[in-house]
Amino acid sequence: MSIDIAIVASAFLIDLAIGDPRALPHPVVGMGRLISKLERPLRRAAAGPLLRRLARPLGGAPDEDKALKLAGIVYPVVLVGGSFLLGWTILFLLELLHPWLAYGAAAWMISTTIAAKGLGDAGVDIYRLLKKDKLPEARNALSMIVGRDTDKLDESEITRGAVETVAENIVDAIVSPLFYAFIGGAPLALAYRAANTLDSMVGYKNEKYKDLGWASARFDDLANWIPARLSALAIAVAAALLRLRAGRVLGTVRRYARLHPSPNSGFPESAVAGALGVQLGGLNYYKGVASDRARMGEPLRPLAAEHIRLAVRIMYVSSILFAVAAAALAFAVVRT
Repeated sequence: MSIDIAIVASAFLIDLAIGDPRALPHPVVGMGRLISKLERPLRRAAAGPLLRRLARPLGGAPDEDKALKLAGIVYPVVLVGGSFLLGWTILFLLELLHPWLAYGAAAWMISTTIAAKGLGDAGVDIYRLLKKDKLPEARNALSMIVGRDTDKLDESEITRGAVETVAENIVDAIVSPLFYAFIGGAPLALAYRAANTLDSMVGYKNEKYKDLGWASARFDDLANWIPARLSALAIAVAAALLRLRAGRVLGTVRRYARLHPSPNSGFPESAVAGALGVQLGGLNYYKGVASDRARMGEPLRPLAAEHIRLAVRIMYVSSILFAVAAAALAFAVVRT
């Protein structure tokens, strides 16, 4: 077996076993700090003469929104490119000292880009709180992993929020990092995590970030395009193995996935909805502002806490299936 395949497999097992221990440094923390520190100088640059001149439409006045978009291109260039280069440089230097140092560091780096255990633990915690009728605690636990307002949600809506988050993050937190790790090792996996962290911090369509975060959001959409569609296939197979509604998965994806405001999130969410026989999407509130999301799936069963546990099981099984399939494909390519 290629050592690169073994490194990715080891990284996945590391995450499944220990997740992200708080005692160890995490690259995403550094990425988040750099993103925050860059925002003010980028906004200053957008208001300066150079970018305003570049953003000036032919014969017209300076376009401030376009200047912000131009400034925002710096985010993926610095964060994504910088993460790749830093990861590559560290591994290159460690390789000079001893190959096994580089192998161990690469496995750890990749494991930090994956969050299967953290995602599963968060979902199970909410499930257990609901089963104990601890609604206030369940709302608080949900608020740790979603951006929507949770203080008035009932069990059904808490369940919906948890299931949607688990489903969406099958791509963001597992399939995409593994996909890029198999293609380009730890440096490319870190580059993907930087892109995804950018999207989560500045990739919003609100007044504050719709222009500055435009490039980051589009870059993340592009990075997740293939993994999102592969995740739907993995979820369909996982549903069959778990004896859920496997026959409805791909049909639900074809009918509903493109209704989601994200070009990618609708694929895992609609796939999970089809597997569970529930309807996801609906009315959410973000800091008191209503946002009505497209409904995905048929409401064959009312949402209940048990669906969180089943969604977590789908997440684990589909992730393992994807990892095994990707490793087998990578091995076949290496052998040819």
